[in-house]
Amino acid sequence: MAEKKKSFEENMADLEQIVTDLEKGNVPLEQAMEKFKSGVALSKSLEKTLSEAESTVTKVMAKDGSESTINDENDKDEN
Repeated sequence: MAEKKKSFEENMADLEQIVTDLEKGNVPLEQAMEKFKSGVALSKSLEKTLSEAESTVTKVMAKDGSESTINDENDKDEN
């Protein structure tokens, strides 16, 4: 059976645990390197998720059905 995809919050908790473990400094070098690699991968995944969420949230549907970003709307208001 396929492994269930973890939620953003679960991945964030995993990353926080990795950071805590590495900050303590009592992890063997080989294990620390693996944790670091996992942390970098998690960080990139979380950043991508946040970027996609930000893009979705900033889109506004115009009356005619076209999409524009909030920044586009602000630019129109200034002109």
